[in-house]
Amino acid sequence: MSDPFASALLELLPRLRRFAVGLSRDRSEADDLCQATLERALRNRTKWQDGSRLDSWVYRMMRNMWIDEVRARTRRGQTFMAEELGGDIGSDGGQEATAMLSDVDRALAHLPDEQREAVILVMVEGYSYKEAADIIGCPVGTLNSRLVRGRDALLARLGETA
Repeated sequence: MSDPFASALLELLPRLRRFAVGLSRDRSEADDLCQATLERALRNRTKWQDGSRLDSWVYRMMRNMWIDEVRARTRRGQTFMAEELGGDIGSDGGQEATAMLSDVDRALAHLPDEQREAVILVMVEGYSYKEAADIIGCPVGTLNSRLVRGRDALLARLGETA
């Protein structure tokens, strides 16, 4: 027999991983964050209210776990090193698209955390402003200003005009 809760979490995995990469700026850390989030969600499944949005609940959980991790690293005196991106794009015919995605990834990595979260949730994941504000835990107006600043910074970094 299948577990509907676990199945729903599994369906969210690609989106969760994208969000985790956006938060951590590192694919390996993103995988660890996804795994820890899924484990916590499964452990706390009784706390999720049936009828509410599972994706918002899990996104909020992931974001809170990431904040806790960053705080713990700061207390330990560790610093973050930006992942070295680029280099070998490959020669499979998708070079141009890969290069563009790599440019966007690098531009996203340079945004402040608050702006990067807003951009990922609204522009990449497709959440409404209200839903994204609920996930982040801020007023809609604050989310909107973070999104506008983040979008403008991305466009400037990518050499386009806002």
